[in-house]
Amino acid sequence: MSRVAVVTGAARGIGAAVVERLATDGWRVVAVDVAADQPGLHYSLGRKEDLVALARRWPGRVLDLVADVREPEALTEAVALAEREFGGLDAAVAAAAVMAGGKPLWETTDAEWDALFDAGVRGVFHLARAAVPALLRRPEPRSGRFVALASAAAHRGLWHLAGYNASKHAVVGLIRGLATDLRGTGVTATAVSPGSTRTAMLDATAALYDLDDVEEFSQHQLVERLLDPAEVAAAVCWLCGEQSSAVTGTVVHADGGFTA
Repeated sequence: MSRVAVVTGAARGIGAAVVERLATDGWRVVAVDVAADQPGLHYSLGRKEDLVALARRWPGRVLDLVADVREPEALTEAVALAEREFGGLDAAVAAAAVMAGGKPLWETTDAEWDALFDAGVRGVFHLARAAVPALLRRPEPRSGRFVALASAAAHRGLWHLAGYNASKHAVVGLIRGLATDLRGTGVTATAVSPGSTRTAMLDATAALYDLDDVEEFSQHQLVERLLDPAEVAAAVCWLCGEQSSAVTGTVVHADGGFTA
């Protein structure tokens, strides 16, 4: 039987790459994205047409759902859709997040801080609260997986991105606590911390720094290049699989050596 996942932040970037990889590997996926811009941000988010196009590449295997991770009821519906249409849930991937900053912490606005924490931390919490009961509804022996996207920013201070630093540290702490709460259930919780990856969010970060070329970020990584979203998705999807049973309560650094 095919395994089933819910993936947030799925319209583009790493989230879309996770959906593509899971579908290629035979999973059935509910792909979730807000598909609308948000206050406090100075760049555009993914669009509904991006999400729909992703689902259309995998008819019968990927369902698209426009939903806001800041709203608990939206993720309750996403999980219910997975159970109703695909028969259950085996993995949940919290990939939705946003970028804001470009100034010292003391100049950060409430709107910027709220955008970072509402999508990037509350969104992970909301997905966990909706998805974990479904993962636990699977019969024993269970192999449920909860995976959240953190960042190299969860492990190293970044200039003029203190709010983003704080939100990603919070994700790692949430995962460690969740994994401990799941002790002995067969369900695991992990985080993946990407380095600089070729996404719209990295373009937005370059704009905050007034960089002419996003490729400048590659200088911080031992691989001396930007990562492709599919490379990060490979780590995420391995963690979603049954073979990752020994890994929980920790972080996989898919960062190209950023934090070495």
